[in-house]
Amino acid sequence: MANKQAFKRDARLKRAGRVRRKIKGTAERPRLVVFKSLNHVYAQLVDDLQQKTITGVSSLKGSVNVTGKKMDKAKAVGTAIAEKAKVMGIKKVVFDRSGYLYHGKIKALAEAARKAGLEF
Repeated sequence: MANKQAFKRDARLKRAGRVRRKIKGTAERPRLVVFKSLNHVYAQLVDDLQQKTITGVSSLKGSVNVTGKKMDKAKAVGTAIAEKAKVMGIKKVVFDRSGYLYHGKIKALAEAARKAGLEF
């Protein structure tokens, strides 16, 4: 069982590495990075040229207070990251799904961010 989980994780990281070789975030158009754990969803805006994280949001207690389904948490994180980006004057981003399928929580987060005003 552990080997299957390690294999899936390594395959995802390999896919993520291929994508990150091709896309780069800048100060004007940062990379919107998504990570999901078993219970939480995390999103960050990254400037790859300066190698800095501009801002981040997660579904942990401090950032976004949402209880209930994981899909609702992902939508709340997408909305929150879009609002933070708006405050910082960022309208366009490059979406980095970190090797995950564009499905489920990743899709919900992306659609909520688009609905809140981010373009990608």
